[in-house]
Amino acid sequence: MVKTINLINTAILRVILLCSLFLGGIAPANALFVSPPKDPIPLIKETFPTATRIEDKQGEPPVWQVYRGDDILGYAFETNDIAEIPAYSGEPVNMLVAIDPNGDYLTAKVLEHHEPIILAGIPEQKLWRFADQYTGLSVKDRIKVGGNENQGYVAVDGLSGATVTVMVMNVAITKAATKVAQSLGIVKKEQGIIQPPSTIHQDQFEKANWLQLTGDGSIRKLYLTNEKIDEAFVGTEAEHVDNAPADEKQEMFAEIYYALADVPTIGRNLFGDADYEWLTSSLKPGEHLVAVLGNGYSFKGSGYVRGGIFDRIQIHQGENEVSFRDLDHNRVTDLYIDGAPSFQEMSVFRVQAHHELDPGASWQLELLVRRQTGPIDSIFTSFKGSYDMLEKYVDTPPAIIPEPELSLTQQVWKERQVEVVILLALLGVLLLILFFQDILVRHPTFVHNLRHGFLAVTVVFIGWAWSGQLSVVNVFTFLQALMSDFSWDLFLLDPIIFTLWCAAAVTVLLWGRAVYCGWLCPFGALQELVNQFARHFRIPQFELPYAVHERLWAIKYLILLILFGISLDSLALAEQFAEIEPFKTTFLLKFDREWPFIAWAAFLILINLINRKPFCRYLCPLGAALSVTSGMRLFSWLKRRPDCGTPCKTCAKECEIQAIQPDGEINMRECHYCLDCQITYYNEEKCPPLKKLARKKRRNSELDIPVTVTD
Repeated sequence: MVKTINLINTAILRVILLCSLFLGGIAPANALFVSPPKDPIPLIKETFPTATRIEDKQGEPPVWQVYRGDDILGYAFETNDIAEIPAYSGEPVNMLVAIDPNGDYLTAKVLEHHEPIILAGIPEQKLWRFADQYTGLSVKDRIKVGGNENQGYVAVDGLSGATVTVMVMNVAITKAATKVAQSLGIVKKEQGIIQPPSTIHQDQFEKANWLQLTGDGSIRKLYLTNEKIDEAFVGTEAEHVDNAPADEKQEMFAEIYYALADVPTIGRNLFGDADYEWLTSSLKPGEHLVAVLGNGYSFKGSGYVRGGIFDRIQIHQGENEVSFRDLDHNRVTDLYIDGAPSFQEMSVFRVQAHHELDPGASWQLELLVRRQTGPIDSIFTSFKGSYDMLEKYVDTPPAIIPEPELSLTQQVWKERQVEVVILLALLGVLLLILFFQDILVRHPTFVHNLRHGFLAVTVVFIGWAWSGQLSVVNVFTFLQALMSDFSWDLFLLDPIIFTLWCAAAVTVLLWGRAVYCGWLCPFGALQELVNQFARHFRIPQFELPYAVHERLWAIKYLILLILFGISLDSLALAEQFAEIEPFKTTFLLKFDREWPFIAWAAFLILINLINRKPFCRYLCPLGAALSVTSGMRLFSWLKRRPDCGTPCKTCAKECEIQAIQPDGEINMRECHYCLDCQITYYNEEKCPPLKKLARKKRRNSELDIPVTVTD
């Protein structure tokens, strides 16, 4: 019965539609294709009159980027590229949308549509004026068509006679704009729980009557009184239009029952086996059936008679909005189920697969109620009834809970966590060396090999592999951050540099500059290894007199003060002058830059063939900055004797960076903590005080006369 009635109704509807087209003097093809495609570029230029450059549409989603010089003015895109949603005619309305860098709508223009709005006597300009309402709104706004502004929503005026068209346009504009804004970083993409779609148990069926299905929620009801309708239009132009008399306020305005009809227990009980099989036989994968039964206010509306569109009902699920056309509709003449009341209208609607309706998730039936305010103009509001699927009808996979989206800082640390762990292990080894130095220095060969191996790791891994060379620019950046809006994010973006700065801060506080400059600085380690290589092959070394050497110390402090003064005016300029440090050339760019920088770095490295670490001793502004706090160090673990300096000069002569003063005191601002002086300190064959003490012990031992005791 349902099948026969539906075929007759469809045929009659098509005849009426064609007749109305020809009687109106409009050919069908012209009526359905009333808007030829428009070129978007002139509209973009009109929206951005000061633009100097429009880049070709590119990216995913595809977007035009509009510039004035090097400044970005905004972005433009077509909705069909991003959210192609069928409208009244079954074809999408393609629109050009433009937003500014803050996510505010600058324009929305109809480029092409296939809507037969002329049939309803609606000028096409009204469709354009509807789109103009988005100018000034924001991508972050939740925009709805028609009705009063509810909490959290921004209402735009609908278009009488083209309700579904403008609703589809709204969804296309907002969905496309949201995707573009998310891709550009204007709007943060919310990463919530992902629920895979449910599937209906097609093999489960229970016999039930009307009371049972409405009682357990299998069939839901939306019930509206006249009073509720009148209250909904309060504050609008239709507030006093068609109000119900006082004695009819509590009477029924509309009573609508609705359900997901392709669930066997619901559909078979409602329509019987034969009609249920016929209704579901044409369903494609992902398609579903919704049964709507109503009394009172017609849920079909006048659009169905005029053009095959159901402009009074929609299905909502999440961000999806489902509208229906005549091809989605099957009329029902009677119900098979026991106990059902009589209804004025009974229909089954097909939800197409592209709407991606999840049968196991909640959805809402929306009823649009319209009041006429003029010959053509009208105002409408809407009412929703929820539908929650019973668990017994569907198989719902477990939800996928995505990991929280990591910040940029967290992502960087996660990507480099192996390097950070290795670096922390190296720092742990260095701490063990420092804590057990008094034991280790008694084994000179082992200590020398250990130190040279550690320096090689510093150069290869910390320097070249991880680009972990600290710079005086980092010091200036930190000071400027302290004087302005300080944020740890700026420093956490490079895990290796941050970890090294923490290590430098701790070691400077405990032992002074010496530990970082002597063990953890890649360029310092490279210089020392080059010098050690030269000494191994007995290349003659050149040492400056101590008086000259002592005065050359001041150069690095002067360089530091000059760079600091420049940084107060311009950090960028200070960074250019900080190229006196060859760190960027050597480790960050690995000598891949202009020849003057390469020549400077090569000179500072090769000069170590005849003199140990001259850059560190005389020119390094970073070493000068670190040595400023050396006087605050907590520990002095480098041991000295009263004889050191007077008369003994052994350690001072052996110190290859000349950090031991003539009086025997170690200048911790210049010391690099190589531990050579400590090796001599415990070596009885090299340290004169120890040698003198050893000779005295031997002499006392030789003069010791044994005593013989007799009874």
